[in-house]
Amino acid sequence: MTNIKSIGGSNANWEQKSEFPTTLDPIIILPEEIRIVHVVVSNSDQIVFLSSEGKLYQSTPGINKNTKLKAFENVPPMKSLDSGYFHFLALSDEEKPKVYAWGQNGDQQLGFKNNFNDVKKPTLVEPLKEENIDQVCCIGYCSFFLNKTTNVLFGSGNTSHGKLGKPEITESSGRIQKLHENVTNVFGGHSDHTFITKTDGKLYGFGLNQYGDLGLGNTKDALTPTQIKLEFPVEDISKIRLAYRYSAILTKYGKLYVTGEREKTGFEKNLTKFEQYPQFKNNNTIIRDIDCGYEMFVVLTQDNEIWVKGLFGGSNSNNSNTIRKIRLETNVTNDLSSYDRIKCSEKHLIFFLQSNSYLAQDLEKLLEEGYFSDCDIQSIPAHKILIETRLGHDFDEIKKYLESNCKLKEIQDLLKWIYCGEMINLKRIEEILNHFGIQNPQKTKLLKNDLKKLLFDEETSDFTLVVKNDEDDDENEDEEQEDEEDEELLPIHKFILAARSGLFLDMFQNLDQNIQKVKDYSGKSLETMELLISFLYTDELPITADTDQEFIKEEFEDIVEYYQLNPTIPILDIFERCSKK
Repeated sequence: MTNIKSIGGSNANWEQKSEFPTTLDPIIILPEEIRIVHVVVSNSDQIVFLSSEGKLYQSTPGINKNTKLKAFENVPPMKSLDSGYFHFLALSDEEKPKVYAWGQNGDQQLGFKNNFNDVKKPTLVEPLKEENIDQVCCIGYCSFFLNKTTNVLFGSGNTSHGKLGKPEITESSGRIQKLHENVTNVFGGHSDHTFITKTDGKLYGFGLNQYGDLGLGNTKDALTPTQIKLEFPVEDISKIRLAYRYSAILTKYGKLYVTGEREKTGFEKNLTKFEQYPQFKNNNTIIRDIDCGYEMFVVLTQDNEIWVKGLFGGSNSNNSNTIRKIRLETNVTNDLSSYDRIKCSEKHLIFFLQSNSYLAQDLEKLLEEGYFSDCDIQSIPAHKILIETRLGHDFDEIKKYLESNCKLKEIQDLLKWIYCGEMINLKRIEEILNHFGIQNPQKTKLLKNDLKKLLFDEETSDFTLVVKNDEDDDENEDEEQEDEEDEELLPIHKFILAARSGLFLDMFQNLDQNIQKVKDYSGKSLETMELLISFLYTDELPITADTDQEFIKEEFEDIVEYYQLNPTIPILDIFERCSKK
């Protein structure tokens, strides 16, 4: 299944008589085997989707669930893309990435020298083909290209108001020029201003600042990179989104700060410095994701609330100077629990995207239901071996520390990370994990890597599957008594298989709890069962250069259905992703 849903519509599909949209609809716009990983939207109602296989698709104006997307042909796989007001940039997925550009080129923002014509499809930007460009970024009518090896930022496009951070530029705006050194990251959007970070660890901004867009404490344009002073460390920044006349910063602790014009931000007054939203500051709301459009600002909270500031139904009469929470039906709100990213168009359409960790989704249900738990922390059912594996310490030591030093909500948040890899209340959870010697957990302690340690581990397993090994089967297939030498014993953990497979859940729930070994009567081969269990523990298939990939593909399609796995798993996507490793 595709992992994108939306509310709203670019043809004023939100109810004209209501301030709030009320329905969340799936947009079936790509083949089911394609997993959406990124969306960019331009001011021209063109929406571009990047699939996990690196293919680019572009919509026609007026997207809805009947919209057919057109795939760009004869272009290499891409790994990233960005959009400005009317143009797009993409970076190819090659050992030495190349820059491709398309869209409007009136300000020569595409970097095609002496060519002011619009470009219909992704086209190689020749002047950059020898550069090691690692990041592409757009602002309204400008393009930026960053070499993170040398920390040199290049750019092209409109030079007015310091939009390129070089007030002395007088040459043709279409010429790609070396702009700034010591740059480590660049942030843009549908804006006329830009942020960069430098090797000194500070945040800088330049460009149009008429409404306090840059958060510099004034409304003067910044013609060169000017340091932005924040009330929190730059290293705490998780996301920066810029749009026309305003800017928004989301910290890794879920706090939201904005600056700029009140009619864009939803504040009661124009801001010239970054301030935290009072609606979210006073009740300690954790923000999961944000996005900005020309006339829309959207917020997705950890509790699946959706807050919107902007135009509704294409009518200014519905525009408010305050940010508002969208009222959705209860079942729709619950459906948002698996979506962790949000994107918006310029005025009407909001997309919800998910990261597609099926392992995390299934183990979250395990945490909620407590199937086959063998311990507890503060009366919360849990699974000892999983907790010990994730935290790297003895369970009794872990329990004693948590119950002595942590509040119930903090323990619940820590278990959320243990079972799902999800960081809620990030600062406090990092403190707890640091106590157990875990640094940078989002990179060093991936859920699937820890579960891989438990795969076929006899020492920690609590159950054994007896599987027929057909490799040495004799010719007499009618023999009723099987030779034990033709059987393989697969050590497993009941709670993992029960969380991931409806068939195993039913089987274990109906077995006597004292039974620790059972034969598998599915008729599946040993190779197929090993394939299945490997996937249940890691969300990966054991595919190498010597693997019979056709066999695995056929078997995997069958076992997903037979063992009642999560029905939203995109079978072909999983197979293709693993086969390319």
